[in-house]
Amino acid sequence: MLETLRHESILELRLARPPVNAIDPGLVKQLRTAIDSAPALGARGIVLSGRTGMYSAGLDVPALLQLDRTGLRAFLGHFFGLCGAIAGAPIPIVAAITGHSPAGGAVLAIFCDYRVMARSPDPAKPFRIGLNEVQVGLSVPAAIQAGLQRLVGPYRAERLMVAGAMLDSEEALEVGFVDEVTAVDRVVPRAIEWLHDLLRLPPQAMSTTRQLARRDIAEIFADPRRLLLDEFAEAWFGAETQATLKALVAKLKK
Repeated sequence: MLETLRHESILELRLARPPVNAIDPGLVKQLRTAIDSAPALGARGIVLSGRTGMYSAGLDVPALLQLDRTGLRAFLGHFFGLCGAIAGAPIPIVAAITGHSPAGGAVLAIFCDYRVMARSPDPAKPFRIGLNEVQVGLSVPAAIQAGLQRLVGPYRAERLMVAGAMLDSEEALEVGFVDEVTAVDRVVPRAIEWLHDLLRLPPQAMSTTRQLARRDIAEIFADPRRLLLDEFAEAWFGAETQATLKALVAKLKK
């Protein structure tokens, strides 16, 4: 589910769960373990990448629909734990967004330090990123809303999330959802270059300043009560959400 590649002091974690890098309990566990253990392995920075054309399609809805309330609540706890690990990591993490990144894929990118997104080689079929949860019958949890608000501002975040908007890479760059757009084969190299530039700075000063600057995003996950996981899990089993998600799965099977 996860490929590990070393670029000197940079560790690339490449999502490798065919066909679309959908996020299930197994991938969450592997990714959390890899991020937590990276500093002890000598990594000074992490690149989180996907396959060409697809960063991550988000949560594995068919798999999660098989879970009962207890199982779903446990998964949500682990997923938000992963988000918290990214947000509060002691070393910088860059999202190398190698293609489409809806919903859960966008969430992973939001909590990274920096985001480099691919420009589609076909202008008629642009890569897109966004929190499109509303379109599939889900609300956007408060912690994730706070993450997007930090990037694009409260009002713009509201408009994007309420509409479930999916932005192409240039639109995402314009509003601040991502920091750079480049050719798909340059996404990972640019992420590595950005990290190398950062790591050339005096390490203690950079690290301390970074942690202070990111304290707000890390503290989102400090109090589990703020995550409202029970409320989200309950809403997941609501009639509207279940009907919309099952219709989505049926459409995907076709």
